[in-house]
Amino acid sequence: MTVIQDSPAPATAAVDEAEILNLYRAHLSKGRATLAELFGSHMEVASEGAWLTTSDGERFLNAGGYGVFIMGARHPIVMEEVERQLRTHPTATRILLEPTVARAAEALVSVLPPGLDRVHFALSGAEAVETGLKLARANGFKRTISMRGGYHGKTLGALSATAKDVYQAPFRPLVPDFQHLPFGDADALEAELRAHPGEVCVILEPVQGEGGVILPPKGYLKRVEELVREYEGFLILDEVQSGFGRLGEWWGADIEGVVPDVLLTGKALGGGVMPVSAAVATRKAFRPFDKDPYVHTATFSGQPVLMAAVQGAIRAVKEERLVTRAMDLGARLLPRIAEVAHRNIPELVVDVRGRGLLIGVELVEAGLAGELLIELFNHGVVANHSMNGSSVVRFTPPAVLDDTDVDFLVNSFDLATRDLIRGAAKMPEGGN
Repeated sequence: MTVIQDSPAPATAAVDEAEILNLYRAHLSKGRATLAELFGSHMEVASEGAWLTTSDGERFLNAGGYGVFIMGARHPIVMEEVERQLRTHPTATRILLEPTVARAAEALVSVLPPGLDRVHFALSGAEAVETGLKLARANGFKRTISMRGGYHGKTLGALSATAKDVYQAPFRPLVPDFQHLPFGDADALEAELRAHPGEVCVILEPVQGEGGVILPPKGYLKRVEELVREYEGFLILDEVQSGFGRLGEWWGADIEGVVPDVLLTGKALGGGVMPVSAAVATRKAFRPFDKDPYVHTATFSGQPVLMAAVQGAIRAVKEERLVTRAMDLGARLLPRIAEVAHRNIPELVVDVRGRGLLIGVELVEAGLAGELLIELFNHGVVANHSMNGSSVVRFTPPAVLDDTDVDFLVNSFDLATRDLIRGAAKMPEGGN
């Protein structure tokens, strides 16, 4: 295990790991406890910037977090805003108007494609997806097309759009009139839109993150927008993971100049401190919610302490130019990770791909991806698996990495892949 000693770890209270495992088994998830044991039963108890600290004092570079930590953990600007709000008015009554949510909405709109200026705040990405789907239904679009490999969440409407049988099967029947098409196939989409003009909502991600970092063909997103407009449909871009600077642009929509009817954001929106998401719509798309302010509400939507985090997150990205840093860091990391993978594990790696700080390493089978995650952890790096692309290890590091962090990540990947190939060589034929 690699332990970084260049700065003191934050002071933390002692944690009885066995006790926590037992509590997980008793009250949370037996499966989650079993999975944790594969990673040595470590307990994360503190974090700062790109690093997290476990209860035994070890430090790990956080290249995971499913896209939440574009500005790292506990960014001082975000913390300043949140702490100030905590001291004054953290939770509102929802009866009176409250200024923090109005200012957060203004700040968010200021960094979105023009025309998207109506905001509904929520907590999770799935809630933002539900908001977008409800807006489509409220505007008369009763059929929904999503893409195979796409991931939109696990609440009932979002799950209907998430084309993964293993997640859907226990909960069928789902919301009716959902159809799944191949991601990147504009011709298949056109055929369906032509067959149902004026009836179809299309929801997709600019890059499929949980699908295994699947990038669409050049021009695909723009063609999708053109087809939706031609056949009078409704377009939702799910940028819960790809947005807020992750791809080296503020939004994946910016890459091809797309303006959807609704853009969904989350994960990084709360600055890595608070859980916040949002659905941001055009005035036309938002009209049903404007007409009746109680048709779609939630108790914790737009609560002041969450909105303080949003304002802090946007300030941090702007003031520290984190979108540009994400682009530059991605341009440095992707070729180095690819070179290591193709040098160390040429027979095990299928592809290395990415954009900005969303990078995927695809292996020949899912089991190897799991082994690589463990080896990375053994060398001080936290990464993620991909829920709809189980053979892909995903790196979503923060845009606050310095040169030492970059070198550490690449060197750890080098050591992890060397250990992976040694382990694979010891496995009997058939992998059992």
